[in-house]
Amino acid sequence: MKWFKRIYLNNFFFYVFMGILLCFILAQFFPALYNATWLLLYVFIGFTVIDFILLFVSNQKFIASRNTPEKLSNGDENPIIIKVESGYSFAVNLKIIDEIPFQFQVRNFEVKRKVPTGGTDSFEYSLRPVERGEYYFGNLNIYVSSPLHLVNRRFVFDNGQMVPTYPSYIQLRKYDLMAFSNRLFQYGLKKIRRIGHTMEFEQIKEYVAGDDIRTINWKATAKKNQLMVNQFQDEKSQNVYMAIDKGRVMKMPFNGLSLLDYAINATLVLSNVILKKQDKAGMFAFSKKVENRVASEKRSSQMQRILENLYNIKTDFFESDYGRLYADIKKNITQRSLIVLYTNFETLDGLKRQLPYLKGIAKSHLLVVVFFENIELEEMIHKRAGNIQEIYDQVIAEKFAFEKRLIVNELRKYGIYSVLTKPENLTIDSINKYLEIKARGIL
Repeated sequence: MKWFKRIYLNNFFFYVFMGILLCFILAQFFPALYNATWLLLYVFIGFTVIDFILLFVSNQKFIASRNTPEKLSNGDENPIIIKVESGYSFAVNLKIIDEIPFQFQVRNFEVKRKVPTGGTDSFEYSLRPVERGEYYFGNLNIYVSSPLHLVNRRFVFDNGQMVPTYPSYIQLRKYDLMAFSNRLFQYGLKKIRRIGHTMEFEQIKEYVAGDDIRTINWKATAKKNQLMVNQFQDEKSQNVYMAIDKGRVMKMPFNGLSLLDYAINATLVLSNVILKKQDKAGMFAFSKKVENRVASEKRSSQMQRILENLYNIKTDFFESDYGRLYADIKKNITQRSLIVLYTNFETLDGLKRQLPYLKGIAKSHLLVVVFFENIELEEMIHKRAGNIQEIYDQVIAEKFAFEKRLIVNELRKYGIYSVLTKPENLTIDSINKYLEIKARGIL
């Protein structure tokens, strides 16, 4: 009886059947319609049987598959491809219902296609996950109907397919060569004027217009009888750590993604840039305690280690313990390092409670605090007020936005660098700050 579960009657079947019933009702008042209605019913039954035979009795093959990426990229559009191959000796109409993972809350996914005789077809749709984890696809249901459109035959494929969702590796590929591009302005990066230069010697070369005359090598100049200069390169093998606050302040959502996931995506991309620049990349997350630690190294497997640790980070909804963070950094990071701290401060008072610990970290390391603009407040500020209540709301919003700028100034007073950014610009601004620090040689 398994074949019985594959039979589905089309809407057209019910429309015709209801029309025949209506004719029988009318035949009670117009007896001349009675015989014609019975004839119509027999023809209808005959076509239904023919349709059933075409779809079920004939030994026709039908194949379909769902092709997904090996893993989904969090916060990005991921392509899902459906391919079908018909073995029927006539053109068929398809209704495709894919059971999408429950995280997307899509309950009306339906695509209609027409496949020619013995032909193939494919189409693509995209999914944008907003949280990391395992995503389970259900059945790929294909309802096949013949040109008669009376009966559907159901085919089921790819049941229970699981695809993990990782931090945004699509962004990772997008910015892979950013550190070495000569057209960084295309990505929103600013050119940084080098104030001095690092003292890691690279080579002696001929002087060209624009070289710093302070780097002229007079001994090589006398030997070659032409101006020669020392060329320096950015210092390598410097330690860079990304510290991710996974407390409750990072659970705030923007455009579907939490601040924590924005920070995780930025950490993955920045780690790749750091390793490309021959520095050592490491990371850890903290809240009540410090976890997900990856020591700063630049070996070939470092990106995979960072990716696997980022995949498991989840907020615990506690208030983050900066005292624990300071003690852990002092104990475990003994060499001067660049520490990029992803967190969020909404008020100046909130910063001042943690400022003693931030100052303590900044004494031994170069600390960059990255926190977020509140996009909803900015929209409220620039919205035209229509009544007294909206004016009052705008004043409060401006107060909170102003406090964000006060936080930047307060951090600057103690030699702590900061990045105040919109969530969608976090990756770009993080890379920009790292490249700026490298260009200025202040690590």
